[in-house]
This record gives sequence, structure tokens and C-alpha cells, in this order.
Amino acid sequence: MRRVLLLQQPIIVRVVEEPVKETSLGDIIFGAIGLVGILLIAAALLGLLLGGALILLKRRRERSTAASDAEALRVTPTS
Repeated sequence: MRRVLLLQQPIIVRVVEEPVKETSLGDIIFGAIGLVGILLIAAALLGLLLGGALILLKRRRERSTAASDAEALRVTPTS
């Protein structure tokens, strides 16, 4: 038996990775300003909601107090 050796070129596989996007200072500042803006809008909306609720509660208390004061000050004639 005769062995024949075939010489082949080696197969080289190159794995090409996608380039990593660098984070710049501008990206960080833009992200921070966006986050602060969202928090500011949320705080303003919650503040307006709570303020409106407190005003309505105060008006209801004033109405009920005024009604009970008028009831207490009513003079009824006695025979």
C-alpha cells in the first residue's frame, strides 16, 4: 500500500466583531439632561395634582364649617 499525502492549505477563519460604539461626553450630558427633564415634568405634574387636591379639600372644609357656623348662629324664637 502506498500512502499519498496531499498537502492542503490551512483554512483560516477570521471572526470580525462589530466595532464598539464609544460613549462621548456629549452622549452622557444629553442623557443626563433628558433624565432630569423627565423628572422635572413628573414632579411638576404631581405638584399640580397635589396642589389642586389640597385646594379642593380646603374649599370643602370652609363650606362645611360655614354651614355649621350659620346653623349655630341661627336664632330661634322661643314662646
